[in-house]
Amino acid sequence: MHDHQGHAHGHSHAGSAASAGAGRLQIVLLLTGTYLLVEIVGAAVTGSLALLADAGHMLIDVTGLTVALLAIRFAARTPSAQKSYGYYRLEILAALVNGLLMAAIGAYILYEAAQRFSDPPELAGLEVVAFAVPGLVVNLIAIWLLMEAQKTSLNMRGAFLEVLADLGGSAGVIVVGVVIALDGPAIIDPIASLAIGLLILPRTWSLLAEAVHVLLEGVPRNVDMEAVRGHILGVEGVTGMHDLHVWNLTSGMNVMSAHVVVEEGVPSQRVLSDLCECLADHFDIEHSTFQIESPDRSAAEHAGH
Repeated sequence: MHDHQGHAHGHSHAGSAASAGAGRLQIVLLLTGTYLLVEIVGAAVTGSLALLADAGHMLIDVTGLTVALLAIRFAARTPSAQKSYGYYRLEILAALVNGLLMAAIGAYILYEAAQRFSDPPELAGLEVVAFAVPGLVVNLIAIWLLMEAQKTSLNMRGAFLEVLADLGGSAGVIVVGVVIALDGPAIIDPIASLAIGLLILPRTWSLLAEAVHVLLEGVPRNVDMEAVRGHILGVEGVTGMHDLHVWNLTSGMNVMSAHVVVEEGVPSQRVLSDLCECLADHFDIEHSTFQIESPDRSAAEHAGH
């Protein structure tokens, strides 16, 4: 029996999980960019350091959202001779960049909070609140827009976490402004900053860990390798297998390859069809490639290894 290779794929006419949310991400970027300009004006009018710092936060987030959107656009491009899988992996790289940006934001907030405990700044109270409230509204709308897409796409989750951090920042600035306006203690400012930093960092770590896992070709979180192995070995005519690999191209797009040993005389195309149908029915694997081998070919390959 000669070697046979076959594949089954389901992503030729469908974009990645992130592409479905691209339109909403564009709206979020527009809203966030507009509010960034409002916040810069607010910082100039009130002289508030808190608003200026949050504007810097928003600027980084606008950059991150832009990177995420560009990654989706590039990922939709047709595969080429040099990029046979296309550009899907750009979404994971975008998530990694966003995660690093978020880590930098969180670390900076914690550093500033530590500095301000000894020297809390004077804030403009109600004027700060007046400029911070629109940001809270914008962030709530953005979170609503991205809520579903972030559940299935790592790239969209990165954008969602940035918006969530913005929400925490806006809420923190509002609380600080109200407390200062009521002649409360100025130390409320570093306390709120510390809370924002602690909100950002754990979620950022999770995002970075998942992005690195995908880039290292780790097994997708929703795939049980032993279950895949069991299903393949359970197909009639299959006597063994080796070199089983399952990985992600991007979030929600799993890929698999394996060498499968088939009994002599068993039609390889029938086995291939059964294998592809089995994986399509039981596992979320977009693209499967099998090398069908006879027992003697498999033994020779192992000897070569």
